Amino acid sequence: MGGPKALVELAGRPLVLRALDALREGGCAPLVVVLGAAADRVAPLLPPDALPMIAPDWAEGMGASLRAGLASLRDVSAPAALVHLVDLPGVGAPAIARLAACADEGPDVLARAAYHARPGHPVLLGRAHWPAVAAAARGDAGARDYLSGHPALRLVECGDLADPRDVDTPEALRAFSPHPSSES
Repeated sequence: MGGPKALVELAGRPLVLRALDALREGGCAPLVVVLGAAADRVAPLLPPDALPMIAPDWAEGMGASLRAGLASLRDVSAPAALVHLVDLPGVGAPAIARLAACADEGPDVLARAAYHARPGHPVLLGRAHWPAVAAAARGDAGARDYLSGHPALRLVECGDLADPRDVDTPEALRAFSPHPSSES
């Protein structure tokens, strides 16, 4: 993408702020933003209700970010953490709210958004799973190994609400960009 995805803009708004909007509107709080590359440029953009958390070993990959995010919630009484990625602009508040509603099941909940039965993001990790998820989170796999085949994992269909494509290239980003209407 030519730089940190958090700073990439879609329709004039950085992806990090778009993701925070979706989380907030989807009913999530507190909002923790795990920062790594360009943390000094991303942190000043964050609204007051977003808590920045620096992942000191961010270069290791998504696993380091996941561990840092879960560690930041250690003193929060939330029964679960909803993990969302900044590069999913097609996943908005409705899909997040549907998955977040599963947190009512308590600290043993383990749920993942699915799109036409294919697992995707976001992921809801009940508090009881945090230590094992953090221990398994290595490299760019995040919680993938922990979730894979876990008997408690429930897929929550969100294909009717969201587009799960990530934006890893400028071409992928253009697919989400508003197209100017043609005027005659």
